[in-house]
Amino acid sequence: MRLKSEIWVAAYLRQCASHGIFAVVARRGDPSAGAIFIKLVAAGERTRLFVPAPQMLTGDGERKWIPARDGAWLAEGDADALIAREAEFDSDLWVLAVEDRDGRHLLADHLVRGEDRQS
Repeated sequence: MRLKSEIWVAAYLRQCASHGIFAVVARRGDPSAGAIFIKLVAAGERTRLFVPAPQMLTGDGERKWIPARDGAWLAEGDADALIAREAEFDSDLWVLAVEDRDGRHLLADHLVRGEDRQS
């Protein structure tokens, strides 16, 4: 059974805070089952976006993410545009904004693609 979105978000925000990473809810979605996007802003205004992995890639029901655009660093406006397009189709969408100078996101154990082992 998958954790409700609002519980997962609260736990993730608390974990970020305990590591000195600034993270906030930029868009509140459905408390039970809303998809969660994570927008990471690092030094130099570099932005990465992590989007929910398709269920066929996870299989176990646990929340997992994949880096959007193959993990490329994006202009913040481009990341915002991707989020806006998705929000047109999914009004239950959550967006978490994470800011860390070193680009830490604490998702390494939750990524489907293991090439991004940054914690």
